[in-house]
Amino acid sequence: MVAGSETDLDGKVALITGATSGVGLETAVRLAKRGATVVVNGRSAERGKDAMDRLREVSDQVRFEAGDCGDYDSIAEVAGRVVRDFGAIDIVVSAGAQGEFGPTPFAEMTGEQLQRAFVSRFFPRIYPVHAAVPGLRVRGGAVVMLTTDAARTPTSGESIMGAAGAGVILLTKTLAKELSRWQIRVNGVAMTITSGTPSWDRIFATESFQQKLFDKALKRFPAGRPPAVEEVADAVTFLASEEAGQITGQTLSVNGGLSFGGW
Repeated sequence: MVAGSETDLDGKVALITGATSGVGLETAVRLAKRGATVVVNGRSAERGKDAMDRLREVSDQVRFEAGDCGDYDSIAEVAGRVVRDFGAIDIVVSAGAQGEFGPTPFAEMTGEQLQRAFVSRFFPRIYPVHAAVPGLRVRGGAVVMLTTDAARTPTSGESIMGAAGAGVILLTKTLAKELSRWQIRVNGVAMTITSGTPSWDRIFATESFQQKLFDKALKRFPAGRPPAVEEVADAVTFLASEEAGQITGQTLSVNGGLSFGGW
């Protein structure tokens, strides 16, 4: 990927949901460095303050907006405030969707767990995009949604995670067609286990099915290590920028060669 200039995003307004840590925060840092006005969203005011402390080291054009991307009215209010204060939204990165359940064999899940596992991963990913469409229509822009490589490669214990992720991938393609009339590009980044993220910390904190699952995965990376959070953020930033101006409806896997499935 060709690195953008320090000011190529001057005048652009970016809304990044679930961005007080992990890929969202790393992407926010990159967009801010390139001149964008960056609005970071998250549920925790305390984590929002920590994110602002880091972002203000690179730019003073940053802001935190508290809101829950799993609650449509909440995230719609966030998007509305951004449009009210800045006139438009040019970039949306939908990064926040912590599932209520980690990898679990399908037969061991209850009916309620099946529902909650899907809902908690799918809707928090798409609500921010829908809420931001009025702002994106003002002058066109780019959407990047994070998803999972379990949507492309069948993985034991990740049936519902993969199903939700596959929904995001197909939605990415359909929205790219529907929103093209307003010059809005829509792409996705599919992740595998990634170091430096909150999910990494949760996975390896205690012995569990998912900890054993990913322990095995760590031994299979051709490079000897999984992707790092910075590497995923680089891919997201590329797709959000004009460097990817002719790319839409695509999902890029940042998986270190762990698998080669795709659709």
